[in-house]
Amino acid sequence: MERLTQAMVGGAVALALAACTQHHAFEPYKGYKMAPYTVRGNHFVPMGIDAALRYDQCGVASHYEADGDRGAIGQRLYKDQMYAAHRTLPLPCMVRITNLSNGRSVVARVADRGPYIAGRLIDVSSLVAKQLGFHGKGLENVRVQVLSVGDGPYRRTAQGN
Repeated sequence: MERLTQAMVGGAVALALAACTQHHAFEPYKGYKMAPYTVRGNHFVPMGIDAALRYDQCGVASHYEADGDRGAIGQRLYKDQMYAAHRTLPLPCMVRITNLSNGRSVVARVADRGPYIAGRLIDVSSLVAKQLGFHGKGLENVRVQVLSVGDGPYRRTAQGN
């Protein structure tokens, strides 16, 4: 009877963990993705970890929906998650994005590549755009600051964060 109870508890825990990772939890990624890549004839070389940890840039943000699609590191991205896409930051990383028009700030996970439209710094999920207050507007001037790069034992943080 004790073995049956242990098996049932173990099974329930496994099901609960699986349910969490299927939709809302971020899937872990071992290491960093920094390999150069080419999109539409344009070659991109992601920056190194040390440079990324000092990254603090202002530019134009746009939003996109990749509901259920896989990002550049294979993680499923959903419109109700706090994620973003950047052309050259190492993946994954956590960034603070601040709307320069209203001062709202959020933290999002960069787990995808893009945007590939000239003049745009970062693409964000619909949820990020809503929380920053520009979902209906489409584009906004933002500040992007890297807080950390990597997950788990690979995670490195920027000084002061």
